[in-house]
Amino acid sequence: MDSSVPRFPVPYKNLSLDIKGNKTDVVLCSYDDHFLVIATQIGAMGTILHARKEEGVSIEPTFNVSAVFGKRDEPMLLACARQLIQHISISGSSRSLVISLGLKDHSAETLKGVVSAVIENRLW
Repeated sequence: MDSSVPRFPVPYKNLSLDIKGNKTDVVLCSYDDHFLVIATQIGAMGTILHARKEEGVSIEPTFNVSAVFGKRDEPMLLACARQLIQHISISGSSRSLVISLGLKDHSAETLKGVVSAVIENRLW
């Protein structure tokens, strides 16, 4: 893990970037049992999703993604969370993901920018 990541009380990273002309603030936190990602362009929490790998007997892993608060009819938000939990799982971690997406638009380009920023600055 990067030595510039604070270890107490929770390892985290803060970053700001431009996605499609919108200032996007991203916070990544690594807890013992899950990862928290907050990505906002509106200065507030947005739709909150929970994603986890299903433990089962099947050879291919399955992932459960559900909206906890906010928009439940946005398939692109679910796809964003699914991509991140798959990446976390492939990296060898079994922790779940809680992600808040407060975005001005839910286009594929915006969500790809969020996923790329999180993966580049990952804490797993």
